[in-house]
Amino acid sequence: MAQRIPVTAQTSKRGVILAGGKGTRLAPYTTVLPKPLMPIGDRAILDVVVRQLAAYGFTDLVVAVGYLAHLIKAVFGDGSAHGVSIAYCEEGEPLGTAGPLSQISDLDDTFLVMNGDVLTSLDYSRLYAAHREAGNVLTIATHERVVRSEYGVLHVDGDGPADDTCRVTGYEEKPETPYTVSMGVYMLEPAALEHIPSGERFDIPDLVHALLAAGQPVGAYPFDGYWLDIGRHDDYEQALEDYEEILPRLLP
Repeated sequence: MAQRIPVTAQTSKRGVILAGGKGTRLAPYTTVLPKPLMPIGDRAILDVVVRQLAAYGFTDLVVAVGYLAHLIKAVFGDGSAHGVSIAYCEEGEPLGTAGPLSQISDLDDTFLVMNGDVLTSLDYSRLYAAHREAGNVLTIATHERVVRSEYGVLHVDGDGPADDTCRVTGYEEKPETPYTVSMGVYMLEPAALEHIPSGERFDIPDLVHALLAAGQPVGAYPFDGYWLDIGRHDDYEQALEDYEEILPRLLP
C-alpha cells in the first residue's frame, strides 16, 4: 500500500520547467523563437506559466534550457520581475524530458515538473495535495482527448489471401476514439530521481516504465478543464482564438 505523505504548509515549492526543445512541430516560427517564448496575445506562453506557478506557491523554479537558451534567459533573468526565483539548467546536448532532472541539485522534497508550452487552468496546488495524499512517487496530470481518424474504417471477417475478397462486417466513417493523455504536468518525489541515469537522454515515459518495473506507485490526476499543448499547430491556433476570453482567466 502506498504510504501517504503529510501535506505540510510550505512558503515556497519547487518547480522545474522544461524549455529546452527545438519545437520542430511549430516550425517555421521556432526557427527564430524558442517554443516557450511563442506569443499568446501580448504575452509569451512561458510568461503565463511562470505567473500561474507563482500564484500557486511554486516560486523556486529551475528552467531547463537548450535551444536558443540565451533568449529565455534574457527575457526572464532571475525571475524577480515575476515574483519568483529562477535558476537555469543548460543542456550541452538534449537530455529528453526527464534527463535534465539528474543535473539539478537540491530536489529533496516534492517538486513539480512541466513542459514550458502548456496552457491550462489546472490548479497546481490541488495536484500537489492529491499527489501527497496518494503517496505516489510520480503523479501525471491527465486529460481526455478524442482522436478522429482521417479515414473510413472497415471491419472485415478474416484475412483473405492477396487479390481475394473478404466479407465486410461493419463500416465506421472517420470514427472518434477517446484517450487518456498526459498533460505534460507531473508531480514527483525525490525517490524518482534514483531511476534517472545521469547525463543520458531519458524521457518521462522511460521514467514511468522504470518506476512501474520497480513496483513504485505512479498515479494519474484526471483534469477536465482547459488544456492545450501549444507545441501542436492546432492547439496553438486554438489558443490564439481563445486569447481574449480565456487568457485573462488563467492569469492571477
